[in-house]
Amino acid sequence: MTRRQTEQIPGVLAVDAGNSKTDVALVALDGTVLGTARGAGFRPRHDGADEAVEGLAPLVAEAAAQAGLRPGRVLTTRVSACLANADLPVQEERLRAAFAARPWGLTTGVANDTFGLLRAGTDGPRGVAVVCGAGINCAGLLPDGRTARFPALGRLTGDWGGGECLATAAMWHAARAEDGRGDPTALSAAIGAHFALPGANAVAEAIHLGLLPQQRLHELVRVLFATADAGDPVALRLVDRQADEITRLAVIALRRLGLLEEPTPVVLGGGVLAARHPLLIGNLTARLAAEAPLAEPRVVTTPPVLGAALLGLDHLGAPTAAHQRLRATYPAPAPGGGPGRPHQGTKT
Repeated sequence: MTRRQTEQIPGVLAVDAGNSKTDVALVALDGTVLGTARGAGFRPRHDGADEAVEGLAPLVAEAAAQAGLRPGRVLTTRVSACLANADLPVQEERLRAAFAARPWGLTTGVANDTFGLLRAGTDGPRGVAVVCGAGINCAGLLPDGRTARFPALGRLTGDWGGGECLATAAMWHAARAEDGRGDPTALSAAIGAHFALPGANAVAEAIHLGLLPQQRLHELVRVLFATADAGDPVALRLVDRQADEITRLAVIALRRLGLLEEPTPVVLGGGVLAARHPLLIGNLTARLAAEAPLAEPRVVTTPPVLGAALLGLDHLGAPTAAHQRLRATYPAPAPGGGPGRPHQGTKT
């Protein structure tokens, strides 16, 4: 049977699966988005590769239904999945096999979500990307296929940063300030006020006793930045450390690929960076200017599934017009949350 007899729609099933949310898009070969769906986070480390991928089935079905496709037949030509927690080659292969076992595409490509961010912020396979969302990771790529990567397994592999880490660090400093073990900080009162509790230790007790969902800790990233804005030294040190960690990752990746001496995109994304907080972005930009003066930092705020879809179109050899049409469907949000305009990223 020919390819055209086995796929319902030539094109891409794009998947961007992060720690906090998952986006799916069914994209025709001409770049037209035929169906989309959004769901919860993707955690194959906890659920196992096959179960985690199976959990995406309702989202794929929803996108396929919007496109008028029938279940039980191969949906499209290429599955392009950019995934958090696909940090090691063995993990990528397990996840690729899990996707390939389902009737979603004739071929399957799986990559870490950092490569999706890089593709969303560039015109081709050259540059460095740093994701700072729930966690933190970095990847670089050259046109000849060489990469610069990090294990990104958390503290076990030396990582520091991202929303979960920042929230935990804010709690750590606030709790120690309350009982006298640490330096005074306004974080304690700010954390308590955010949850209408007396302070950080009361918040910790509420989480420990199941009275407050632990996942709400991510809200403390906003509290941390607001406290830093007010001039709190402890909060400012945490923001400074996050900027330093992001810069270290980017500079090391640039050095590994021999890109420090030539203009190179450094794509920044993930929820912490996409918020474009002036303290963090200003600090980070200044550090990059000093350590990698030819780097071209840009914050990408378009939905990350765009990068997965573009990688899929690249694989299929889709024309430039298809890429342009797809980008126009996923414009970057304008400041203040209004309608955005299509582009690759916002230079800092």
